[in-house]
Amino acid sequence: MRAYPRESQEMVFDGHDRAFAFFKGTCTRGIYDNLKTAVDTVFVGKERAYNRRFLQMCGHYLVEPVACTPGAGWEKGQVENQVGVVRRRLFTPRLRFASYDELNAWLLDRCIAWAKVQLHPEIRDRTIWEMFEAERASLVPYAGSFDGFHAVPATISKTCLVRFDNNKYSVAAGAVGRPVEIRAYADRIELRQDGRIVGEHHRVFGRGQTVYDPWHYVPVLARKPGALRNGAPFKAWLLPAALERVRRKLAKAPGGDRQMVDILSAVLTDGLAAVEAACAEALAEGVHSADVVLNILARRRESGPPLTITTPDALRLRCEPAADCARYDRLRRAI
Repeated sequence: MRAYPRESQEMVFDGHDRAFAFFKGTCTRGIYDNLKTAVDTVFVGKERAYNRRFLQMCGHYLVEPVACTPGAGWEKGQVENQVGVVRRRLFTPRLRFASYDELNAWLLDRCIAWAKVQLHPEIRDRTIWEMFEAERASLVPYAGSFDGFHAVPATISKTCLVRFDNNKYSVAAGAVGRPVEIRAYADRIELRQDGRIVGEHHRVFGRGQTVYDPWHYVPVLARKPGALRNGAPFKAWLLPAALERVRRKLAKAPGGDRQMVDILSAVLTDGLAAVEAACAEALAEGVHSADVVLNILARRRESGPPLTITTPDALRLRCEPAADCARYDRLRRAI
């Protein structure tokens, strides 16, 4: 059992995958209550027009979808009863949690603990957990996670932001000017352009929130280094310890913003770990300027192996030249 903030398609996909991963297998038939994220059109009887992405998920897990009859509550009576039982068993009195992750971890622990002590309703000498373990082999083997995202196109604003679900997310500055594809998962947002990821964020809910990745704006700092102090993406930026110490020291020096931008720009080419190590080495020597940090980075770069050139036989010398400086003395005497 899991809790989600809403019943959107990506949440339904995530719920299926987490359930099948926990069971270590899938069922051959799934019964659905005509939810809009799965069923596009309800026809007479059991015939349905299922959503294309929903059918892709069912095909991935080898599940045959079967829809309930509208208004026929007896077809899913066990599910309806379990809702009331779970509400009384787990949510009385009403509980509070800091996040959905905390709530879902608590639900998983409680469900397992209850199954390990509750006797099976038909086989009274075994618990529900013991019967579950015995029957697990009958499941269809788990085929791995389905890439359950909901995709929509979007345009990028001049401030490197895209809007999705009433909130804004940043993308890499180099992606501005062309559209992107937003892939919404249950817990994260992935932004792609021409098949490559140009932004990835933890998903937020509600309205009017803006999620920044400061590294997306580092190329912009080359033109506006002063934004490092007051720009919205950098106000709560947590840098690694050595980088943060260098940043604080350069903030007091003339032209320090420009030097810090040069150091941050090196992260895009050399990697965060290498720049962090270079800053730590510079601080250990009692210096913190950008020239020193960049010089350390340059010395640490591994040069590639020298190119081996094979000399053709036609170009080989028959008489190898001899290095004899005494010949110059003979020339001087002759003159």
